[in-house]
Amino acid sequence: MERVSLNGVKVYPFTSTDELLAYVSQRKGILVAINAEKILHATDQTRAIINRNIGYCDGIGAVMAMRKHGYTNVVKIPGCELWLRIISKYVDERRSFYLIGGKQEVIEETVARLRRDYPGIQIVGYRNGYIQNEEERQALIADVVARKPDVVFVAMGSPKQELLMEELLERHPAIYQGLGGSFDVYTGHVRRAPAWWVRHNLEWAYRLVKEPVRIKRQIHLIRFLLLVRLGRI
Repeated sequence: MERVSLNGVKVYPFTSTDELLAYVSQRKGILVAINAEKILHATDQTRAIINRNIGYCDGIGAVMAMRKHGYTNVVKIPGCELWLRIISKYVDERRSFYLIGGKQEVIEETVARLRRDYPGIQIVGYRNGYIQNEEERQALIADVVARKPDVVFVAMGSPKQELLMEELLERHPAIYQGLGGSFDVYTGHVRRAPAWWVRHNLEWAYRLVKEPVRIKRQIHLIRFLLLVRLGRI
């Protein structure tokens, strides 16, 4: 599948979640959520990380940029929904999962809820996202290699989570997905925008209403959309 370059960030033009799942099912790799902020503020390091892996449109800004390039059927695939679709797809196939990220109470609540929501799920390991030193990092990598999960979710924020996933992928081929704060959303510690806002691609506006301090970040979204309209992204 040909990728689209947006400010040097290469993104796959998936037209549905099912298409993404079919693609990653045939290839072990790292799924990286792409939004307007990641495209606009890309650095040499973040571009390289994304371009080595599987970038998909997580935000409406990325979708609009893709459509400007002629990929009119591209859809937004929210990462906070995608990981649960991956679980739904693989749990009945007896695939195994490993979870990394969040505070200790959050990861424990996440595992407990997953076991309630997906009876029979095989969670072969988990730990919080606070890796204190290289010894802990290597112990985590060794544990993942030993347990051989089919899918690994890492919720630590970018680019920290991607760097860890790349190190893990070198030692153990699997499907990896970076989740940011998805464990917090799943367990109710952070509230996602209500369905109406999500359906109308207005999650950014909902977050702005709830957190006016985000206005400085949202100004960059306006700049991004202007650059897209002018064909500069």
